[in-house]
Amino acid sequence: MVDRVTSLFAGVLGVDEKSLNDASSPDNVSEWDSLAAMHLVAEIEEVFSIELSTRDIMRMQTIGIVKSVLIEKGISERDIT
Repeated sequence: MVDRVTSLFAGVLGVDEKSLNDASSPDNVSEWDSLAAMHLVAEIEEVFSIELSTRDIMRMQTIGIVKSVLIEKGISERDIT
């Protein structure tokens, strides 16, 4: 089963969930360009009801790091999966 964050990324990027994993990044997912990154940030903030700082956004270079940032923001691991 694909976790909630990966599913969110797949939806925004328009790719198959199974093609993504914690190591997925702009370097290995061609659809993850700068415009998609802005859409991802907006979707993450809306879905998880959080506000990301510029520092948070700059750190989020892989799906795995996004999950870590969400946990640091107080989102439970159960809500991410």
